[in-house]
Amino acid sequence: MTEYGAGWCRAEATRLLDFHAASVNPDGGFYKLAADGTPLPDPTRELHETTRMVHAYAQGHRLRHPAAAAIVDHGVRFLLDGHYDPVHGGFWWSVGDDGPSDRRKQAYGHAFVLLAAASAHAAGHPEADRLRGLAMDAIRTHFWEGDPGAVSDTFDEDWTNPPAYRGGNANMHLTEALLAAHASWRDAEDLDMARRIAGFMIDCHARAEGWVVPEHFTPDWQIDRDFAGDPMFRPPGTTPGHAIEWARLVLELRREGGEAARDAWTLDAARALHQRALSDAWLPEGGLAYTMGWDGRIDNRRRLWWPLAEAIATAHELTEATGDEQWLADVDKFWRHLDRHHIDHVHGGWFAEIGQGGETVETLFPGKPDIYHAMTACMAGTEIG
Repeated sequence: MTEYGAGWCRAEATRLLDFHAASVNPDGGFYKLAADGTPLPDPTRELHETTRMVHAYAQGHRLRHPAAAAIVDHGVRFLLDGHYDPVHGGFWWSVGDDGPSDRRKQAYGHAFVLLAAASAHAAGHPEADRLRGLAMDAIRTHFWEGDPGAVSDTFDEDWTNPPAYRGGNANMHLTEALLAAHASWRDAEDLDMARRIAGFMIDCHARAEGWVVPEHFTPDWQIDRDFAGDPMFRPPGTTPGHAIEWARLVLELRREGGEAARDAWTLDAARALHQRALSDAWLPEGGLAYTMGWDGRIDNRRRLWWPLAEAIATAHELTEATGDEQWLADVDKFWRHLDRHHIDHVHGGWFAEIGQGGETVETLFPGKPDIYHAMTACMAGTEIG
């Protein structure tokens, strides 16, 4: 048993939903919030933020949060009326008060549109089917590459200037979205696409690298070990938190596929991914290092909230898949660290990052980011899953 049980997780999810309800922008989309919960002056609404708020409040709908249905509707409407490009199709990356501010089309963002659609469908939203169709049209028409079975990354607004970059992050989140879509609509093609991505990224590449997940690839899909990256979405080296997320996703693939024989590799892979990441990246002062170098050494000791949130969800998945409650000891360790350092017991919400002494810092994220990862951890511990 864990001391952070179902009742505690439901209560924390409710606190998160209560706090971030203040992010609703009456002009569409969502504000970024300062640490005290007041809106920040930045007018841009990025696609991943809009979609992840829809997903979070669809989860809140399952918890019967009183604001959830209205916030899901608010987010879906802005995706269709604010982010969607009616001329070229697909969804703009960011939108300001006067229209699109970054017109690029990114696979990462479209993966989250599909996740938002699946979650909105589960919450009974009438536009979920339309949103899914728009997202999948862009994914299948422009981003999907049949060989190797994965998506490329970023196009210009009119789908010109084919992307040179190939990355793991967009493919990981598309796998999550495809599994959610399959759970909502039972389209076998969604499950097949998820299998192909996971097979390429994890059963092929991560297995060959000793269960370290490559993040960056050249245009012909060779691992790019020298990629310089950017600190938020494409950090150099490898990201242990993503290996932990992948462990959860391959277990969801196993479950969603009905434990089909062709998914048999996923259980051992999930164990290995999770254990390798914790062994490599758990810091003596607590928390997980942000990135590792290809030499196996910690590259960036930045301590963010989201790897621990994902580790909690993965530990619950491993417990369910194996029947072994040893993983719950890790759940308590992770929650204790988050409870002490990241959860704001005064204002609500979670601090994104802590410094060397455990103090809150803002180096990558201003204020308090959307609650996608935090809700993943909380929902994993509730009785309704």
